[in-house]
Amino acid sequence: MNKKYIVQARIFKALSDENRLKILELLKEKPCNASELLDEMDFGQSTLSHHMKILLNAEVVQARKQGKWIIYSLKKEAFENMRDWMRIYL
Repeated sequence: MNKKYIVQARIFKALSDENRLKILELLKEKPCNASELLDEMDFGQSTLSHHMKILLNAEVVQARKQGKWIIYSLKKEAFENMRDWMRIYL
């Protein structure tokens, strides 16, 4: 299968969960660490780790180490690519 379709499917699958959409909404406001994200979510650390792994693998979120924390932020170019993909269907 064409690699483009695999990448697109991975991204759309990552976006198909309401908890991950809420995480993206929080990251749209500002980069956050896990503690900040957990303060806004109704689940624990292991569930957050699961969701972040999916978002990171889909490359819609990026992570950077800052001291003892990992700071998560949106990977804007991924969303620009998705916008371009969606335009082909209009």
